Amino acid sequence: MSVKMYYDKDAQPELLKDKTIAIIGYGNQGHAQAQNLRDNGFKVIVAELENTANYDLAVKHGFKPMSAKDASAQADIVQILLPDELQKKIYDADIAENMTTRKALVFSHGFNIHYKQIIPPNDIDVYMVAPKGAGYQVRYQFETGTGVAALIAIHQDASGQAWELALAHACGIGSGRIGIIKSSFQEETETDLFGEQAVLCGGVSELIRAGFDTLVEAGYKPEMAYFECLHEVKLVTDLIYKEGIANMRNAISDTAEYGDLTRGRRIITDDTRREMKKILAEIQDGTFAKEWIKENENGRPVYTKIKKQDEKHLIEEVGSKLRNMMGWTKK
Repeated sequence: MSVKMYYDKDAQPELLKDKTIAIIGYGNQGHAQAQNLRDNGFKVIVAELENTANYDLAVKHGFKPMSAKDASAQADIVQILLPDELQKKIYDADIAENMTTRKALVFSHGFNIHYKQIIPPNDIDVYMVAPKGAGYQVRYQFETGTGVAALIAIHQDASGQAWELALAHACGIGSGRIGIIKSSFQEETETDLFGEQAVLCGGVSELIRAGFDTLVEAGYKPEMAYFECLHEVKLVTDLIYKEGIANMRNAISDTAEYGDLTRGRRIITDDTRREMKKILAEIQDGTFAKEWIKENENGRPVYTKIKKQDEKHLIEEVGSKLRNMMGWTKK
């Protein structure tokens, strides 16, 4: 099934020209999207806490940061780019009262809408613009004349123009130069969480540690284990990112490819796939969301314990020493 892609030529940027866009939070995505929108000629204001690094960065970039309450009061479009676990608190305290008729509420991740942590009034537009890349990439690609692909989704269309606004907004951050895909808050949220947990973060990091531990426990030098199980991951993932899995295999040795083809399925077994399905089910039925919300309410005991435990893993000690020897990795 082919997916329709939208580009700058499909958008109506004039819909945003007379509107004020408030970016709530000048962090990873906030700094990139705010600057890109401003550089594309839109009126952008920024909300950030005083006496923070992000506040100072916003000032350095030419903004005059204000409170979330003031920014949401002044804006026609309010885009919340705070961490998931902070959005409800800030929305309820400072933003909700200012979400009046004909305004729009915007997200770059659907967590708080999909899991009903934030329930907007019915007379405003609610849409998503979710670039598929980290903030630094969103900004870097924009500055080089290209962009990062994005998803857009509509939760509420009170004005009858929510789709047009979302498309213009996505093009405003540069995504219309590359391609924009229509999605939904449910689809974006559930696939994003699954990808992070099962593959990109949880899956990859645990696979790396398991491989490292296996070699070290077998008597090999930790430095050798680090190079083979962590350092060289980038070489392979860069190939996959640029060319796909099949062409990555064409770029490696036949020995490596045969090992991939015959041994990979012994690592990612039917049991692993069944566990992935359980993880997806926990995302779909809200189990994970409830767990994460409760974890934050309780002061993050599980998060803190495991994070500290993993930071003491031998791979971190060895990696720190080796990376200091490889100055090019810091560029």
